[in-house]
Amino acid sequence: MELFDRQKDSVGQGEKTLLVYVELPSNRHIHNGLDEFLELANSSGLDVVQALKVNRNTATAQYFIGSGKVDEIAELVKEHEIDLVIFAPELTPSQERNLEKKLNCQVMDRTGLILDIFALRAQSFEGKLQVELAQLRHLSTRLVRGWTHLERQKGGIGLRGPGETQLETDKRLIAVRIKNITKRLDKVHKQRDLGRKSRVKSELPMIALAGYTNAGKSTLFNALTKAEVFADDRLFATLDSTIRRVILPASGEAVIADTVGFIQDLPHELVAAFKSTLEETRRANVLLHVVDASDEYNLEKIDQVEDIINEIDANKIPSILVMNKIDRLENFKPRIDRDKDGRIYRVWISAQNGDGIDLLYQTLAEQLSGMMTRAKIQLDVNAAYIRSEIHNIGYIHNEKVDDFGQWILEINVTNHYLSKLLHKQGVKLLWEQKPQQR
Repeated sequence: MELFDRQKDSVGQGEKTLLVYVELPSNRHIHNGLDEFLELANSSGLDVVQALKVNRNTATAQYFIGSGKVDEIAELVKEHEIDLVIFAPELTPSQERNLEKKLNCQVMDRTGLILDIFALRAQSFEGKLQVELAQLRHLSTRLVRGWTHLERQKGGIGLRGPGETQLETDKRLIAVRIKNITKRLDKVHKQRDLGRKSRVKSELPMIALAGYTNAGKSTLFNALTKAEVFADDRLFATLDSTIRRVILPASGEAVIADTVGFIQDLPHELVAAFKSTLEETRRANVLLHVVDASDEYNLEKIDQVEDIINEIDANKIPSILVMNKIDRLENFKPRIDRDKDGRIYRVWISAQNGDGIDLLYQTLAEQLSGMMTRAKIQLDVNAAYIRSEIHNIGYIHNEKVDDFGQWILEINVTNHYLSKLLHKQGVKLLWEQKPQQR
């Protein structure tokens, strides 16, 4: 058992916490598991006193780890007056109950920790409902422990956020609350579906950002949309999905969706609760898989994200790897990587300082070309102002003025934008070339 002292660099102000990371054959390939576990705990505001790494070949039914290790942990709990012990990976309800009796303090697992972080970060009405639903589903499996420990904690780690008062009720009320939340979410989801259908009807291209938590999705979202979505260098800084309509150079109008970040072994309760939010990813025309290029373990994280993309049935959507944060790499220039058929599969950028964003625009223009229409239009003298509008968007291939002072423009636009353009006074369609199906 390895012991890591975190008393000096701990920044949390919450419960005094001991972390126990159990390395099994099933997770031995994850090289940064303990570091990520520590980062999760710090993201929740805990005061991490120490972290233990325990190597085992199999988990025991009673404590998950051996009874000898449990005795050692009990001594540390007593010595440092620990309030909370968190285990990774996931514990069964009986293991959690047995450990609480043995250690005489609250015990939870990594799933409960992630749920707590989500409870802290949820801001929207839908997000709070989704988190509460996930919390209640998770805790309903732990009702065998009784409610005394919940009353004792008074809304501490794992119990704060949406649904806190409901956790002090009995199993029947928990079931009623789950049913009520599900009904309310159904209404929210119907409203979201209406908005989604409206975007589909308008033929606006849909671009979804996906990726491991803290890969820089929100920073990229802000760079592309000029929005001010909260972005921070910590796990799950963004929880609520955000959708913006934008105008992209050489692509025109599009919709960009920023979704919740993924993490290894994302709790199934959260995947289920956020199914509707992740639906934006499934409906996208292009999926930008954002990766932290400076992370030495990014290949493992790419695999983790792709597993979840498969789980939500979004694996058939054209996907581009966006290798972000190249500003953290030494002497690295933005570039586009193409496969043997000449198709772009990866682009290297820095969303923070804007390096390579032009290459990303080029990538999106190629990916969305199947939704674009090439057309020649005529602008009357009184409609010449529209020319500057089109120029700002940047899809004019050729332009000239005829003998009558009318502008003749050859443009490449989305079906949606062309339809809007032709409804304006003084605009006439000369010819249109429908997009080729890809």
